[in-house]
Amino acid sequence: MQRTYKLPRRSVAVALLELMARENLVFEAASDVMDAALSYPHGGPDFADLLILAAARRAGANPLYTFDQRLARAEGAALAGA
Repeated sequence: MQRTYKLPRRSVAVALLELMARENLVFEAASDVMDAALSYPHGGPDFADLLILAAARRAGANPLYTFDQRLARAEGAALAGA
C-alpha cells in the first residue's frame, strides 16, 4: 500500500490495525501481524520483513540472520556472514 498508493507508513499501519480489530476477519499468526504493524511506522525494514522478524521471534530464532542490511539493523536481527 505504501508504494502503490503512496501512503505514509503510519497510514498503512493504522489500516492494518483497523482490519485486525474487525470481528469478521481472522489473521493467521495475528500476534506477528500486530507486532509488525506496530513497528512499521517507525521506519526501517519493509512490512514483510518485519512480519518475518516477528515470526522468527515467536519461533525462538534469535537473532534472525539476514542478508538485508536494513533488516539487520532491526532489534532481533543480525547480518549473515558478519
